[in-house]
Amino acid sequence: MALLDRHIGFVEALRGAGVPVSLAEDIDAATALTTVGWGDRETVRATYAATLCKRQAHRGSFDALFDLWFPALVGDGRTGAADDPEYAEAEGPRDTGPALDDFRERLVAALAVEGQAGQQGGPDAAADLAIEAIGRFGAMPGRAPGLSSWSAYQALKRIDADGLVDRIVAALVAGGTDESAAQRRAQSGTAAFRRAVEEDARRRIAEEKGPQHVAETALRPTVDRIDFLGARRGELEDMRRQIHPLARRLATRLTQEHHAHRRGPLDFRRTVRASMSTGGVPITTHHRPKRPHRTDLVVLCDVSGSVANFAQFTLLLVYALRDQFTKVRAFTFVDQVHEVTAYFRPGADAGDVLADLAASARHAALFGRTNYGRAFAKFAEEHADALGPRTSLLVLGDARSNYSDLGVDTFAEMVEGCRHAWWLNPEHRRNWGSGDSAALAYGEVVPMVECRNLTQLGEFVHDIV
Repeated sequence: MALLDRHIGFVEALRGAGVPVSLAEDIDAATALTTVGWGDRETVRATYAATLCKRQAHRGSFDALFDLWFPALVGDGRTGAADDPEYAEAEGPRDTGPALDDFRERLVAALAVEGQAGQQGGPDAAADLAIEAIGRFGAMPGRAPGLSSWSAYQALKRIDADGLVDRIVAALVAGGTDESAAQRRAQSGTAAFRRAVEEDARRRIAEEKGPQHVAETALRPTVDRIDFLGARRGELEDMRRQIHPLARRLATRLTQEHHAHRRGPLDFRRTVRASMSTGGVPITTHHRPKRPHRTDLVVLCDVSGSVANFAQFTLLLVYALRDQFTKVRAFTFVDQVHEVTAYFRPGADAGDVLADLAASARHAALFGRTNYGRAFAKFAEEHADALGPRTSLLVLGDARSNYSDLGVDTFAEMVEGCRHAWWLNPEHRRNWGSGDSAALAYGEVVPMVECRNLTQLGEFVHDIV
C-alpha cells in the first residue's frame, strides 16, 4: 500500500469510527507530516493526533486505528522468537505444559519488575511477551489459505493471565512493596498486558486481511457512540467522565445560539417611523424585546436492569444543564415511583450521584418487575402537581413492561396536561414492538425518540432546550 493510500485509508477509518475529520484537517495533517518527516513513529503519531484528534474521548479510537495503519513491527517482530529453537520448529510443541510454565514464569518476572518503582526494562519485556503470547498461543490455523487468524482470547485463556495476579503480588511484596500497592500494581500490569495482547492480535489480523477489515469488525466505536445498553464497565466510566464536558459544550453552544437569536419579532411601527429620516427606505429595522422562554422539566426514569445506566447518564446531563430550565424534578420507577430530585445537589460529584441513584433503586420497586401502567398510575395519583401547562415531560425507558397493563389512557392524560412531552428509548428502532416492547403503543401518544449513545443524547437535549 502506497503512503498516500495509507494516509487516506487512515483518515477514512477515523471518520468511520466517529472521529470528525474535516478536509482542511486532512490537508493540515499531510502538510505537517512533510515538515516533521517519517523517521520516528511516535512523532508521526503525535503529528496526526495534533491535527486530527480534537477530543480526549476520541483518543482511544485514534490510537487503535493508528496502530493498525502504521504498525510498529511485522510478524513476530522484536521478540526474537524466531531464534528460539522450540518456537521456530514448525513441527515441534509450541504450547505444551512446560512451554506454558516457562512463559508464565517470565511473564510474572516482567510484570513484577514493571510494578517495582524505579525499575527499568519491565514495560519492554512485558510488551515483547505480549507479542510472543499471540505468536505461540494465539494462532488459529485455517482450513484453507487466507482463513487462518489470531485470537487474543485463546492466548489469554491458555496463559491464564488473571490467575497470575497472586504470584505477581507475592513477587512485589518480596521486593518490599506494600501489599495493597502490590495488589493495585499487579492488577494494573495484568490489564495492560491484556490490552497489549489484544492490540497485537489485531495487528497480525490486519497484516493478513488488511487494516480496514479489522477497523470494521474488531474495533469499538468512540465512547460517545457506544450504546448505553452494550457498554462495558470501563466504557461506562469513560462515559461518566464525558457527561460534564458534554454539558459544557452544550451550554456554550446554547448560549451562543440564544445570543444570535435574542431579537424578538419585527416592530413594524418603529421601523416605518425610523425610515422617514431616510426617505421612507427602511435601512434600520427595529424589533420587539424577546421574552425569555424557559419551562419546568419533569423527568420520569425507568431504572430496571441495564436501562438504569441510560437513565442515570441522562439525568446527569439534564441536571448539568439545569440552568436552562426554570425548575427540574426527577422521578425513578420500576413498578413504584420514587422522587430523586434531592440527590442532584449543586456541585455534587457525578460518581456520588450515580451511587446514590443506584442505592435508591430499591425504593422504585415494589414487586421487582417493570410495570409501566402501575408506575404511571402511581405518578398520577401521588405527583400530579408536578405537571402543568408550563411543564415539559421527559420519559426514559425501553417501554418493555413484561406484558402487564400499559396504562396508555393514564399516560395520555399526563401528556395532555403538559406543554411538551418526549420519550427517549435506548433500544434500536428496529426492536420497537418486538416481544413485550410497547414502544409503538406509547409512540402514538408521545414522540418516541431513539437515544442509544451520548451523541444522540446530546443532540436531543440541545434540540429541546
